[in-house]
Amino acid sequence: MEANDYKGRVKPSWCPGCGNHAVIMALRKAMATLNYQTHETAVISGIGCSSRFPFFMSTYGFHTIHGRALPVAIGVKEARPQTNVIAVGGDGDGLSIGGNHFIHAARKNPNITYIMMDNEIYALTKGQCSPTSRIGTTTKCNPYAWTADRINPVLMALSFNASYVARGYSGDVKQLENLILGGLQHKGFAFIHIISPCVQYNKVSSYEKIKELSVPLPDNHDLEDRANAMKYAFSSEGLYMGLFYKTERQTYEDRYREIIKKAKSQSCDNITVKDVMKQFQ
Repeated sequence: MEANDYKGRVKPSWCPGCGNHAVIMALRKAMATLNYQTHETAVISGIGCSSRFPFFMSTYGFHTIHGRALPVAIGVKEARPQTNVIAVGGDGDGLSIGGNHFIHAARKNPNITYIMMDNEIYALTKGQCSPTSRIGTTTKCNPYAWTADRINPVLMALSFNASYVARGYSGDVKQLENLILGGLQHKGFAFIHIISPCVQYNKVSSYEKIKELSVPLPDNHDLEDRANAMKYAFSSEGLYMGLFYKTERQTYEDRYREIIKKAKSQSCDNITVKDVMKQFQ
């Protein structure tokens, strides 16, 4: 497979310069490296600019409702375990209306990859502030300074014990490709936070600004030290990029199949309804 084999019939309709162009390019390259077959892969999205993603891929796709990409992605993986499932969405979709699903997906550890494209704004609806907008941000839709503290997606993922946590930047496609490749190969819930600048509605977090703030994680960073990873995620010294945390633990699918196997091994031939009801008396 080549990266171009994953191009859909619909061309990306994102604005010229949008960071999402780099994300889809990096994902296609990572998928080609792993020789993903289009009929064995599904891309699931919510609502927003970045959630148009499935239309631009030649894989199976599901454009769900706002904030619901993760539960649908988990359902697809459970129904068809052999499918490569990739959930995609923006900061508003994943951290506002979909924030609760993010928490439970991380702790359940389903074997899926979740790519969050963060432009710190609701761009599809013309520039409202989002959960990751910085205090003081003003837009055409929000002419007065934004007053709410911003969410730190990487710190959230680490606190929820996601088993693979990374952050990249749309200005560095090669880094994105490597982080996404690692996420696709990881067995468990892989969360990849990507700073993806919006050139139309967010003039604060520009490519230049993000590049200035970006700091690579140290080469000797212990990937299994979650507390230390949180320090880097919480740091005010810069915006750390790279793989923060990676650990192996039982996936949601593995646990679920153990329960099914145990249930099937227990004979119910001689159990009556009355026997079942006695358990609740």
